[in-house]
Amino acid sequence: MPPMSSESPSPNESSHDAAPPSSRIDATDLSAAVDRIRDEIGTILVGQTGMVDLFLTALFANGHVLIEGVPGVAKTLTARLIARALDVDFTRIQFTPDLMPSDVLGTSVFNPKTTEFAFRKGPIFSNVVLIDEINRAPAKTQAALFEVMEERQVSADGTTWPLDAPFVVFATQNPLEHEGTYRLPEAQLDRFLFKIQVDYPNLEEEIDILRGHHAGRGPEAIEQVEPVLEANSLLRYRDLVSDVHVEPDLMRYIVEVTHRTREHRMLSLGASPRASVALLNAGKAFAMLRGRDFVSPDDIQAIAPAALRHRLMLTPEQEMEGRTTDEVVRRVLDEVDVPR
Repeated sequence: MPPMSSESPSPNESSHDAAPPSSRIDATDLSAAVDRIRDEIGTILVGQTGMVDLFLTALFANGHVLIEGVPGVAKTLTARLIARALDVDFTRIQFTPDLMPSDVLGTSVFNPKTTEFAFRKGPIFSNVVLIDEINRAPAKTQAALFEVMEERQVSADGTTWPLDAPFVVFATQNPLEHEGTYRLPEAQLDRFLFKIQVDYPNLEEEIDILRGHHAGRGPEAIEQVEPVLEANSLLRYRDLVSDVHVEPDLMRYIVEVTHRTREHRMLSLGASPRASVALLNAGKAFAMLRGRDFVSPDDIQAIAPAALRHRLMLTPEQEMEGRTTDEVVRRVLDEVDVPR
């Protein structure tokens, strides 16, 4: 896939605060690591600063990411670049209509030497798992991901195998109107921290993409990206993120936003309590990326579209009129009073 770019997912998602790190939590190392990751990725990827920041936010918030866009807009490349910048185990799984749960989780194999069955772990046993075209596999295979994404463990043959930390899923999907795609179950969508939508690049960005190809900075140069973060460092930064301060009024604001979606006339399905937790955790990580040890309402508003768009379901009438869940999120944010 060529190293394409696109416009940022939204103006809010790409906003970046230049405030210095707070003295209450020493985020100097984290800020330096984030800058190095951006620099390494930027050697190949054109633009996409908003999407990269959302990826990093999910990493530090211990969340999974779903990326949607038409073929050829660098969904897979971006996920591979993020994984390459981490010094952890990485696997890639191509989802297809004939993929079985055992192809992902693993299966029991008979050992003739011991005359016993032994569990052979599948490709899901890794630190960073890239699932390409996740919505091309049927519901049975999708259901196999429920436990592993939520509880980070695999249960088979009466035994439970925990996955090594860190564990994160990056999944790409094509728009539902494309041939051969399945709608992901709501329970699975709810397990993704973010859904990032990627559009075509603008004219100048696409010219930069061609310049990069001409200069030999295409996908084949991905091996030149140097790993920046080790597993232990990532886990340590996650502990820092968990200590980011959140005012009680801001917690109430988060819950009022999710509650408003459950009552909205344009929606048949609102955000679950898991969405409230997602906004809280992602807001803390997003604030830390901006160099602060406290969450502001701006942080919540910036990540709300990516954190909520896939958890909401429009009524049939609104779908027929061409409405989107992003429109509902914007309306809800305008309706709920912001804490001062």
